[in-house]
Amino acid sequence: MGGYQMLIRSEVIRGRFRNSYERPEPFIPNRITKVSLPLQDLFHDFKRGHRIMVQIQSSWFPLVDRNPQKYVPNIFKAVEADFVSAIHRVYHSPEYPTQLQVSTLGKFPR
Repeated sequence: MGGYQMLIRSEVIRGRFRNSYERPEPFIPNRITKVSLPLQDLFHDFKRGHRIMVQIQSSWFPLVDRNPQKYVPNIFKAVEADFVSAIHRVYHSPEYPTQLQVSTLGKFPR
């Protein structure tokens, strides 16, 4: 099964709700913005040699509706002109660290 990949956890968040579900807010172009997304608990047995892949996507269409890539008051009323191209960056530096936090239960006999 060399090269096999298995999705074990997925979450979707609209960026407009990154700070509050009551007060959506747009991203500001070219400004680094912190987005935290806690994943639901999952017990998975990572064996020696397993690797973790993290994918960050701006749209998960067709599983989730299309992302216009610009702020619109109501995404469900977006018109075709609202759908524009966008560049997204994930930063990793001492000043802007990107991190994945995981918890472990300890070592169990195999």
